[in-house]
Amino acid sequence: MRNAHMDLVERSTMKETVPKFDIGDTVDVHVRILEGEKERIQVFNGVVIARSGSGSREMFTVRRIVQGEGVERKFPLHSPRIADIAVKRSGKVRRAKLYYLRERSGKAVRLKERFTGSKATAAEVKAAKAERRADRIATKQAKAEAKAAAKTVAEAATE
Repeated sequence: MRNAHMDLVERSTMKETVPKFDIGDTVDVHVRILEGEKERIQVFNGVVIARSGSGSREMFTVRRIVQGEGVERKFPLHSPRIADIAVKRSGKVRRAKLYYLRERSGKAVRLKERFTGSKATAAEVKAAKAERRADRIATKQAKAEAKAAAKTVAEAATE
Protein backbone atom coordinates (compact mmCIF):
# COMPACT_ATOMS: atom_id res chain seq x y z
CA MET A 1 0.00 0.00 0.00
CA ARG A 2 1.37 3.37 -1.03
CA ASN A 3 1.55 6.43 1.14
CA ALA A 4 -1.20 9.00 0.44
CA HIS A 5 1.19 11.92 0.90
CA MET A 6 3.61 10.47 -1.68
CA ASP A 7 0.72 10.05 -4.14
CA LEU A 8 -0.25 13.69 -3.64
CA VAL A 9 3.31 14.94 -4.24
CA GLU A 10 3.74 12.69 -7.30
CA ARG A 11 0.43 13.80 -8.81
CA SER A 12 1.54 17.44 -8.66
CA THR A 13 4.69 16.71 -10.72
CA MET A 14 3.00 14.55 -13.36
CA LYS A 15 1.91 15.84 -16.77
CA GLU A 16 -1.82 16.05 -17.46
CA THR A 17 -1.60 14.63 -20.97
CA VAL A 18 0.87 11.92 -21.86
CA PRO A 19 0.90 10.61 -25.43
CA LYS A 20 0.08 6.94 -25.77
CA PHE A 21 2.96 4.85 -27.10
CA ASP A 22 4.05 1.27 -26.59
CA ILE A 23 7.20 -0.80 -26.79
CA GLY A 24 8.27 -1.23 -30.41
CA ASP A 25 6.92 2.15 -31.53
CA THR A 26 9.20 4.49 -33.45
CA VAL A 27 8.95 7.86 -31.74
CA ASP A 28 10.33 11.38 -32.00
CA VAL A 29 11.17 12.71 -28.54
CA HIS A 30 11.38 16.52 -28.54
CA VAL A 31 13.83 17.45 -25.77
CA ARG A 32 14.43 20.98 -24.49
CA ILE A 33 18.17 21.74 -24.52
CA LEU A 34 19.70 24.73 -22.70
CA GLU A 35 22.74 26.25 -24.42
CA GLY A 36 23.89 29.19 -22.34
CA GLU A 37 20.87 31.42 -22.04
CA LYS A 38 19.13 30.08 -25.14
CA GLU A 39 16.73 27.16 -25.17
CA ARG A 40 16.14 25.01 -28.22
CA ILE A 41 14.35 21.76 -28.98
CA GLN A 42 16.34 18.77 -30.16
CA VAL A 43 14.60 15.73 -31.64
CA PHE A 44 15.78 12.25 -30.68
CA ASN A 45 14.07 9.62 -32.80
CA GLY A 46 14.27 5.87 -32.42
CA VAL A 47 12.50 2.72 -31.26
CA VAL A 48 11.11 2.42 -27.74
CA ILE A 49 12.78 -0.71 -26.36
CA ALA A 50 11.68 -0.50 -22.72
CA ARG A 51 9.39 1.19 -20.23
CA SER A 52 9.88 0.99 -16.50
CA GLY A 53 8.60 2.47 -13.27
CA SER A 54 5.24 3.97 -12.49
CA GLY A 55 3.76 7.31 -11.59
CA SER A 56 6.13 10.25 -11.73
CA ARG A 57 9.13 7.88 -11.83
CA GLU A 58 8.11 6.25 -15.12
CA MET A 59 10.98 6.03 -17.64
CA PHE A 60 11.27 4.86 -21.23
CA THR A 61 14.32 3.90 -23.28
CA VAL A 62 14.70 4.89 -26.93
CA ARG A 63 17.31 3.27 -29.19
CA ARG A 64 18.58 4.42 -32.56
CA ILE A 65 21.57 3.82 -34.80
CA VAL A 66 23.92 6.77 -35.40
CA GLN A 67 26.77 6.24 -37.91
CA GLY A 68 26.62 2.48 -37.41
CA GLU A 69 26.74 2.75 -33.62
CA GLY A 70 23.75 2.02 -31.37
CA VAL A 71 22.72 4.89 -29.10
CA GLU A 72 20.23 4.45 -26.28
CA ARG A 73 18.76 7.18 -24.16
CA LYS A 74 16.48 6.95 -21.12
CA PHE A 75 13.88 9.64 -20.63
CA PRO A 76 11.64 10.34 -17.64
CA LEU A 77 8.11 10.37 -19.03
CA HIS A 78 6.89 13.27 -16.90
CA SER A 79 10.00 15.44 -17.18
CA PRO A 80 9.49 19.13 -18.01
CA ARG A 81 12.50 18.81 -20.35
CA ILE A 82 10.40 16.64 -22.69
CA ALA A 83 8.37 18.97 -24.91
CA ASP A 84 6.58 16.34 -26.98
CA ILE A 85 6.56 12.66 -27.94
CA ALA A 86 5.34 11.95 -31.47
CA VAL A 87 4.65 8.37 -32.58
CA LYS A 88 5.87 7.83 -36.16
CA ARG A 89 5.02 4.15 -36.57
CA SER A 90 3.96 1.25 -34.39
CA GLY A 91 5.92 -1.98 -34.35
CA LYS A 92 4.41 -5.41 -33.83
CA VAL A 93 6.20 -6.98 -30.85
CA ARG A 94 5.64 -9.88 -28.47
CA ARG A 95 7.96 -8.81 -25.68
CA ALA A 96 7.88 -6.20 -22.93
CA LYS A 97 11.58 -5.38 -23.36
CA LEU A 98 13.35 -5.37 -26.75
CA TYR A 99 16.91 -5.72 -25.48
CA TYR A 100 17.55 -8.37 -28.13
CA LEU A 101 17.73 -5.54 -30.71
CA ARG A 102 21.12 -4.59 -29.22
CA GLU A 103 22.79 -7.62 -30.77
CA ARG A 104 21.20 -7.10 -34.18
CA SER A 105 22.28 -4.83 -36.99
CA GLY A 106 21.08 -3.77 -40.42
CA LYS A 107 17.74 -5.08 -41.61
CA ALA A 108 17.48 -7.47 -38.66
CA VAL A 109 16.63 -4.50 -36.42
CA ARG A 110 13.44 -3.68 -38.33
CA LEU A 111 10.10 -4.53 -36.76
CA LYS A 112 6.92 -5.39 -38.62
CA GLU A 113 4.41 -2.56 -38.59
CA ARG A 114 1.34 -2.83 -36.43
CA PHE A 115 -1.74 -1.32 -37.98
CA THR A 116 -3.81 0.35 -35.33
CA GLY A 117 -7.46 1.06 -35.74
CA SER A 118 -10.71 -0.77 -35.51
CA LYS A 119 -9.69 -4.30 -36.47
CA ALA A 120 -8.80 -3.63 -40.10
CA THR A 121 -9.95 -6.41 -42.38
CA ALA A 122 -7.52 -8.24 -44.64
CA ALA A 123 -8.87 -6.32 -47.64
CA GLU A 124 -8.26 -2.96 -45.92
CA VAL A 125 -4.71 -3.94 -44.99
CA LYS A 126 -4.09 -5.10 -48.56
CA ALA A 127 -5.47 -1.81 -49.91
CA ALA A 128 -3.25 0.19 -47.54
CA LYS A 129 -0.19 -1.77 -48.68
CA ALA A 130 -1.11 -1.22 -52.33
CA GLU A 131 -1.50 2.51 -51.68
CA ARG A 132 1.93 2.72 -50.02
CA ARG A 133 3.45 0.74 -52.89
CA ALA A 134 1.86 3.12 -55.43
CA ASP A 135 3.23 6.10 -53.48
CA ARG A 136 6.74 4.59 -53.55
CA ILE A 137 6.50 3.94 -57.30
CA ALA A 138 5.25 7.48 -57.95
CA THR A 139 8.13 8.90 -55.88
CA LYS A 140 10.67 6.82 -57.84
CA GLN A 141 9.17 7.95 -61.15
CA ALA A 142 9.27 11.60 -60.06
CA LYS A 143 12.94 11.24 -59.09
CA ALA A 144 13.73 9.56 -62.42
CA GLU A 145 11.97 12.35 -64.33
CA ALA A 146 13.83 15.01 -62.37
CA LYS A 147 17.12 13.24 -63.06
CA ALA A 148 16.34 13.01 -66.79
CA ALA A 149 15.39 16.71 -66.89
CA ALA A 150 18.64 17.64 -65.15
CA LYS A 151 20.58 15.50 -67.63
CA THR A 152 18.98 17.21 -70.64
CA VAL A 153 19.72 20.63 -69.13
CA ALA A 154 23.35 19.60 -68.58
CA GLU A 155 23.63 18.32 -72.17
CA ALA A 156 22.13 21.53 -73.52
CA ALA A 157 24.59 23.57 -71.48
CA THR A 158 27.59 21.65 -72.88
CA GLU A 159 26.50 22.21 -76.51
